[in-house]
Amino acid sequence: MPQEEEVVGYKKLLAWQLADTLAKKVYKVTAKFPREELYGIVSQLQRAALSVPLNIVEGYARNNKNEFRQFLRIALGSLAEVGYLLEFSFEQKFLTENEFQELMNLRNQCGQLLWKLLKSQSS
Repeated sequence: MPQEEEVVGYKKLLAWQLADTLAKKVYKVTAKFPREELYGIVSQLQRAALSVPLNIVEGYARNNKNEFRQFLRIALGSLAEVGYLLEFSFEQKFLTENEFQELMNLRNQCGQLLWKLLKSQSS
């Protein structure tokens, strides 16, 4: 049985950890969305949510501060898209109030951490 590896690289970033959690929760809640939305809002919301941690990973892997900042900006853009799609989904009654609040809180926390990470890369 393999031992658990020490957490290294991008996995140490709190912004990535929250983005990863957000993406997984989005996948979980969209599983119960109406079937006719599978190729519409479900697909779009899942792609936007997954784009956030993926851009953090890719930017981190570039090992270049300027490129990392650019990928963090893309992640922030995807996070904004997630916010709108969650609001839209809630208005369409695809999400409960609790699901919406939990996801939006997670999204907002992730955004704050991403913004701080972006600013920390500016110097």
